[in-house]
Amino acid sequence: MSPERVEKKKPHVLIIGGGFGGLYAARALKRTPVRVTLIDRRNHHLFQPMLYQVATAALNPSDIAAPIRSVLRNQPNAEVLLGEVESIEPARRRVVLTDGADFTYDYLIVATGARHSYFGHDEWELFAPGLKSIEDALTIRQRVLLAFEKAEREPDPVRRQALLTFVVVGGGPTGVEMAGAVAELRRYALRRDFRRIDPGEATVLLLEGGLRLLPSYPQSLSDKAKLELRRLGVEVRTETLVTNIRPGSVAAAGWTIPSQTIIWAAGNVASPVLRCLEAPLDNAGRAIVEPDCTVPGHPEIFVLGDAALFNHQPGGPLPGICPVAIQMGQFAARSITCDLKGRSRRAFKYWDKGQLSVIGRGRAVADIWKLHFAGFFAWLIWTFVHIFFLIGFRNRILVMIQWAWSYLTFGRGARLITVDSNPVVPAARASGAVRVS
Repeated sequence: MSPERVEKKKPHVLIIGGGFGGLYAARALKRTPVRVTLIDRRNHHLFQPMLYQVATAALNPSDIAAPIRSVLRNQPNAEVLLGEVESIEPARRRVVLTDGADFTYDYLIVATGARHSYFGHDEWELFAPGLKSIEDALTIRQRVLLAFEKAEREPDPVRRQALLTFVVVGGGPTGVEMAGAVAELRRYALRRDFRRIDPGEATVLLLEGGLRLLPSYPQSLSDKAKLELRRLGVEVRTETLVTNIRPGSVAAAGWTIPSQTIIWAAGNVASPVLRCLEAPLDNAGRAIVEPDCTVPGHPEIFVLGDAALFNHQPGGPLPGICPVAIQMGQFAARSITCDLKGRSRRAFKYWDKGQLSVIGRGRAVADIWKLHFAGFFAWLIWTFVHIFFLIGFRNRILVMIQWAWSYLTFGRGARLITVDSNPVVPAARASGAVRVS
């Protein structure tokens, strides 16, 4: 029998999404006798936790992304395809792409990630972009930098103030990181670059609809994060629910904030492709999975990361963070290997290593097991953990050098305005297609 026929007889594992869950699942199957096909609508794996650094001109996109083909090039049993998934047919074990191509599978791993949710107000995205992709980060970066450029030429003090008012909606980790980074950008990196305005006088507001920032952290760390943000000059408003966003203003808690730069960090919604699985979904569109991360009635279909609601451990559903997706991806690969060896699967158990959130230069909060602390030591841990998870030796070295330089000089070397300033409307969502990234 020819090698090609032998290869085709191996079980086919089809992976949708090249994020943490999908990529780590593919890598964990390297020595398993299967054929792996990974499909993503983008050609790169993105380290999303550091997107805010691209959005605030601290890093370039290539510093936190790596081509998926490059990552898997030394894995003979894996192939990578650029494509966008339109539907899944569980009964036929078939996946259909938007270009009409279709693929059958023996095992399916769905790791499609999530997109920012506007809670029924999708029209707000035109005025308040979220932060999930490189395009999002570049859109935010250009808006922030253009605001200062326009303010430099604006003679009207009222309009100038609106240009120099930056509003971040959402007090979770992304919102806290973005607010702190924008505050540092205007206080340090841009301090001496302008002649007619003082960037340090720009206003940065963080609006949170709940009672406190970082609700998944202990109360003491939430209070510490709020204090550190205020030391950076950020105006923090909790219990301030946004009710409307229009061109040039935000309405929240009965008052209107004139602002030309609004950043959304308030919620997530899972990919609509999950509706094809005929599985129960939660309010955010995530598939409610079994203890082995599969959908009910389909032990061959795994759903991982932000696309899954896993509620089989004490403490409630697992958070949508990269360590959860990584461990789920590795677990799915082990489960497939167990099936092929005739062994019983085990239930997934997440090893919680803690959570970290950075606030600014030398400022972070850490919730690691029973230890709750903040400050420079927490920031150091955050730095090394994030560099460790970056894909590729080149990326780690570049990020380490640039961070060291930024720390010493307060500089930001990626302050380039190179793309159209108009917001990008996600065509995938508008057409009902699936964004797999």
